Amino acid sequence: MHSATAQPQTQIGHEHADDHVTFNFEKLDCYQVAQQFNALAARLVPRGHRELRDQLARAALSIPLNIAESAGKDRAADKAHFIAIARGSAMECAAAVDVLLSGGIAAVGVCREARVLLIRIVQMLTKLEATTRLA
Repeated sequence: MHSATAQPQTQIGHEHADDHVTFNFEKLDCYQVAQQFNALAARLVPRGHRELRDQLARAALSIPLNIAESAGKDRAADKAHFIAIARGSAMECAAAVDVLLSGGIAAVGVCREARVLLIRIVQMLTKLEATTRLA
């Protein structure tokens, strides 16, 4: 019998150095890199391009949120589904970065930095989805 205070393994993970309990998904490299990309995306689009800024912000936010949601699922197929959505959002972000670059809207250096992070995210999510589907 489970006690009312027991917490699911998929929900609670390790502790930070500051003694705060964290979630298991926070240990994933793909989640951490997605957070790095979110910080970069927030400053990537200059003023005057609100629609593109909003679209990039939504897609960038979708990456770590779907990674986290996948960690909360029990079935491998459900986990893989949310990982695939996160990967699709990363691809959408890559296309937005291409638009920024080709349109001369954002600087080349910051776009390169964004692409490096997005390539890493997509590679990690592709591998994570494949291993999850095999589970």
